[in-house]
Amino acid sequence: MRGLYSYFLVILLVFTSCKKDTVDGSSMKTFQASINEMSTSLSTLEQTKFNEALYILKTFGVEGKTDIQKLDALAKLINGKKVPEIFAMADGVAQKNNVEWSSTSPPDLGNMNIFQNITATEVDPNDIKASALNILITPIDGSGASGARALRVTPRLVDEAGTPIEFSNAGLETIMEVYSNGEKLLTAKNLMSSNEFKGFYLKVDVLPADKIVDSKIDIKVSVKTTKKTHQLLKAGVLVNKESLKPEKEETAEEKKEKEETKNSTDSETGETTENKDQNSSSSSTSSAPKVKPEAVVDKFLNRIGNQSLRSAYELVDNPNWGSYDKFSNPNTGFGAVKSVEVKNISVKSSSDKAASVNAVYQIVDKEGK
Repeated sequence: MRGLYSYFLVILLVFTSCKKDTVDGSSMKTFQASINEMSTSLSTLEQTKFNEALYILKTFGVEGKTDIQKLDALAKLINGKKVPEIFAMADGVAQKNNVEWSSTSPPDLGNMNIFQNITATEVDPNDIKASALNILITPIDGSGASGARALRVTPRLVDEAGTPIEFSNAGLETIMEVYSNGEKLLTAKNLMSSNEFKGFYLKVDVLPADKIVDSKIDIKVSVKTTKKTHQLLKAGVLVNKESLKPEKEETAEEKKEKEETKNSTDSETGETTENKDQNSSSSSTSSAPKVKPEAVVDKFLNRIGNQSLRSAYELVDNPNWGSYDKFSNPNTGFGAVKSVEVKNISVKSSSDKAASVNAVYQIVDKEGK
């Protein structure tokens, strides 16, 4: 009888040691099975946070047009990873995308399940039948909106009568963008799981004072449901100018760069605008630093791609662009550009007064085109 007990004990130990603690992304079946098995070793609270971490990675950490494509990409991304590694990856993705989520914070996304759309379900939790989007802006830590040190931006999906729609267990990608005078200053992302979504906490001191015009900002929020993306812009929101991020002093490198770009080459016409010191003589033996035309064009395109439209506008003087508002307009200017990939820049011809520059680059707008 004692020998039989030992035999069962050995079998138990063998089965216990075979329990998976890493992701198997070799197929969708093994991927789902390994995730489920890893979850069983976690506490209820840890399981909830683990599911949230997976949802963050699936939503913001991988590319794919369909849910299946995103799951395939996620399986490859976390293949062989353990729970702590997945939490760390989710923290990194959340921070990179300005998502208000942390693996150490209390659960706040609801009951998330990355496999819900590939299993047999009667209702898609993200298919919210909403007519519009409302935004409530509440001043925090101050008296009145103009004196607040922070703003709570709370979006609500509503019906035709303006009544908030009740829903739960969703995972709606929600994006907040902050502008002033047409220039984007900040982007934050989160997941709306229910009609009790807490919204965004916007600290005024993260907004640069030198880019806020008339102490007003525009706040745009978009919420993506299965069939439609709802958007709303709140314009002219007052902010406390005393709480804004102080203007950064120019570094020595930036001053040098600014001096060098006084002789800047127009990226479209090839014309050069020369700015000379009024006290200097044209026959002076000391010459200004020679600016490489291709470097100016590359810098200009990179600033457009980084959506630093103000600095791009100030870098190159082109009368054809008119005012900064026209330059940054999303319909007639560069305001709709999301990214720029510079493939090649070459100087066709160059002299002291002019240069002809050929640039090959690919632009992606905010619609992904």
